[in-house]
Amino acid sequence: MTILQLKLLTPDLLPAVVELDRLCLGGLWNQSGYQRELNSANSDLVIWTHPTYGQPLSGLQTISVEVPQTPPLPVIGIGCLWAIVDEAHITLLAIHPDYRGLGLGADLLRALLQLAQQRGLSHATLEVKPSNHIALSLYQKFGFQIAGRRKKYYADTGEDALILWLSGLPSLI
Repeated sequence: MTILQLKLLTPDLLPAVVELDRLCLGGLWNQSGYQRELNSANSDLVIWTHPTYGQPLSGLQTISVEVPQTPPLPVIGIGCLWAIVDEAHITLLAIHPDYRGLGLGADLLRALLQLAQQRGLSHATLEVKPSNHIALSLYQKFGFQIAGRRKKYYADTGEDALILWLSGLPSLI
């Protein structure tokens, strides 16, 4: 068994995050894109990693889990949010395919929402493919509701995006 912890992304782990992005998201962002997010005061990047990597989550309890095997990458989960006025825009949430179904995505989403709450944000939004039933189910368990649709949003498939919205972050966590 291997222990993983939720932590903030640090620059030394950028190559591992880019590799995870390529595996899970088809190369949505490159290393300079992630570096821009690290440099932005309006972004939070949270990762699932080994206890020896990353930076502790400020003001949040560090969540640890045991996984059945040693992960192939130092980072097996990534989540990002942008703080825009009073809204948290969750831009990505990905878990390595070999580690899905263990609750890691839910813990990662919870950590992002807690960081949003610490920033004083009151709402959260994100986009998701209607065909991604697992992600849609997770978001709905957290109280996200469908607020709209972006036509042909996803370039890889031409699929629409569902716009999900969550109000009341202070009462959520």
